[in-house]
Amino acid sequence: MGQNKLKIQDADKLNILCLHGYRQNGDGFRSKTGSFRKFVKNYANFTYITADHFAKPLNEGDEIDENQRSWWFNKEDGSFKGTNENSAPAVGFQESLKLVEKVWNEGNFQGILGFSQGACFVSLICSMSERNLTAIKPRFAMLAAGFRSGSLVHRGCYENKITIPSLHVYGMNDEIIPNTYSEKLRDAFEAPQFITHEGGHYFPATANEKQTYINFFQDQLQAYLEDREMKVNGVTTQNEAEEEEVES
Repeated sequence: MGQNKLKIQDADKLNILCLHGYRQNGDGFRSKTGSFRKFVKNYANFTYITADHFAKPLNEGDEIDENQRSWWFNKEDGSFKGTNENSAPAVGFQESLKLVEKVWNEGNFQGILGFSQGACFVSLICSMSERNLTAIKPRFAMLAAGFRSGSLVHRGCYENKITIPSLHVYGMNDEIIPNTYSEKLRDAFEAPQFITHEGGHYFPATANEKQTYINFFQDQLQAYLEDREMKVNGVTTQNEAEEEEVES
């Protein structure tokens, strides 16, 4: 789909719900993705939300930093680590899921995007959506520096391939979430698109990624608009048929 073939009004753009990483918040994540949003501003609007849970201070005895949040905790000490696996807890997950469900239901969202812990969360939401375990129904997902949840209660989320269209982005030199973890998450999806970069644990937005981002959001927007038009035409056809039946 060529960029010049679509006349896109703001009301026609995709609406994307964005989930930040561990020790981040919605405002901080938004500021870190400014260049990315500029790349795809013709196709999508982005809404950033903040988790309710406060991350545990890095040093014992330090005060809680209200700007550092977490969607849930998977370590016995009440913290979170993406590479923590095998029977890890998921303390606070249900509360965060309810928060995201509330925001999703109040908006008109088509896609969901996450970074690091947020990307892990996105994968769980996609799996739960396909099994009708959540009211969140994303048409597509974007996951940056993601990984599979190691919590025992989430193990079933990766038993079957997730069919929701997805774009995965991860760094080959990420020391926080090694690329093998992101590759394992990528492989949990059916026919995933992906792009790698040579950097570490961040959301890249350079010329190297620009066209991949644009192509992905163009494709998702076209599919969304075509489906919407078909539904409108279907309703119109049905109404016309009902009117003809009444007249006859």
